[in-house]
Amino acid sequence: MKITYLGHASLAIEINGKNLIVDPFITANEKAKNIDINSLKADYILLTHAHQDHILDVEAIAKRTKAKVISNFEIVNYFGKLGIDGHPMNHGGSWNFDFGRLTLTNAIHTSSFPDGTYGGNPAGFLLETKEGNIYISGDTALTMDMKLIPLQCKLDIAVLPIGDNFTMGIDSAIIASDFVACNKILGYHYDTFGYIEIDQKEAISKFNKKNKDLILLEIGKSISI
Repeated sequence: MKITYLGHASLAIEINGKNLIVDPFITANEKAKNIDINSLKADYILLTHAHQDHILDVEAIAKRTKAKVISNFEIVNYFGKLGIDGHPMNHGGSWNFDFGRLTLTNAIHTSSFPDGTYGGNPAGFLLETKEGNIYISGDTALTMDMKLIPLQCKLDIAVLPIGDNFTMGIDSAIIASDFVACNKILGYHYDTFGYIEIDQKEAISKFNKKNKDLILLEIGKSISI
């Protein structure tokens, strides 16, 4: 499994010969100027919720690659009206895709499209595969529901927001890593704009003091699991 950070809360995941894009917000992100969305490979696009900073580049990527959108019913239905194929899910439900088993998990946040259309309830993703297991929390507060994750599988890495203000901050993310029983954390949803700027050295130090590894990738850089 190869995970590439595309900036903000956007990820590219190569797994089992398939290419997944998570929450593509790239073309309007000044910090992600080095990412060309026209060169991204995508078989599936996973969307946690409908806010613009998570769905901005969906239409452009999906129509070029014919990628299938995986999200809640409302989001899949919205993009379906734009001619984009999708697979609807809801919280607690799982499906065996050709890249692995995907479960939609709870998240505490809001969700609406830029035009005001209702975006359903926000979510996260638990992905179980032969190459490793990953939890992508989506935009969320710290929630006791995270304690359900290790009851389902053992994680190899957890992707958690650390920017605070709109989501969990660093201290809550440390607690979240305890809840999901994973000490290897990929941080995201930070530093894109003023409200979510962090002190990266302090964040890494705080995780280290709890014997945890906080990975903060440069945009365009990757890690392998």
